[in-house]
Amino acid sequence: MISPETINTSTGGGRRDKPPDRAGNDDVVDMGRVRSTAAAAAGVQEAAAIATTLGREIREARVRRRLTQASVARRAATSRGRLADLERGAGSRAPLELWVRVAMAVGRPLSVRLSRDIDAGGANPSDAGHLAAQELLLRLGRAHGWVGSVELATRPNDPSRSADVVLRAERRRLLILIEVMNRVADLGAAARSTDRKAADLEALAMLVGGDRGPFAIASGWVLVDTAANRRLVGSYPEFFRARFPGSSNTWAKALSTGSPPPTLSAVAWIDPRAGAVRALRLPG
Repeated sequence: MISPETINTSTGGGRRDKPPDRAGNDDVVDMGRVRSTAAAAAGVQEAAAIATTLGREIREARVRRRLTQASVARRAATSRGRLADLERGAGSRAPLELWVRVAMAVGRPLSVRLSRDIDAGGANPSDAGHLAAQELLLRLGRAHGWVGSVELATRPNDPSRSADVVLRAERRRLLILIEVMNRVADLGAAARSTDRKAADLEALAMLVGGDRGPFAIASGWVLVDTAANRRLVGSYPEFFRARFPGSSNTWAKALSTGSPPPTLSAVAWIDPRAGAVRALRLPG
């Protein structure tokens, strides 16, 4: 494993990163002097695995954008040699700030948070971020007296037609279709998918409505509040403006307080960690 002092000595030329200040930094640890414990051994192994994954993703993002190591290194204020070390997985002891700078330089902001408590039992689901947003919407809906469904099959013979969250407001005779967007790879495809699910939901609206006629349907998106999604909205505001003509403020208020949702499709931000749904304001 490469130490902080020697990580920039092999390749690339250019200026070297300043070595850590040992006199005033208690976080720089000589691993050779650390007493071996199960947690320490697991930590070293986990750090190496994380560094390998991050390094691979940094390289993939750089290559996809047709950037050279030298240009990314200049953007991140580091050396090409150190960037090369990170990309090949030798960055388990690199400072967090360096990872953040490099990630920003390739357009992939770093997202870091603690995983689930390992003492709680069970593995952390791969869709934990999506689940957290669904959990918040279902909890809010239950507080309003609405009946919630998750991953509802709008067309049972086609598993791909499942709605992220559907809330049934009996007193309003209303079904609310909510699509949670953690990351949108294809805006057009996502929009068409929502339309198909809303159309399929009309059959359920007739079924639950009974003799009094079908329930009304309101639909919209909630975008998980991330740097990537904020950039997406900032890059394509006219798409979101045309696609979601309903009031974002009314949509966010409806999900948060149980008030009537907009009649037209709308979009809002969702922040599962803050437990909040907020209006999305488009630029321009």
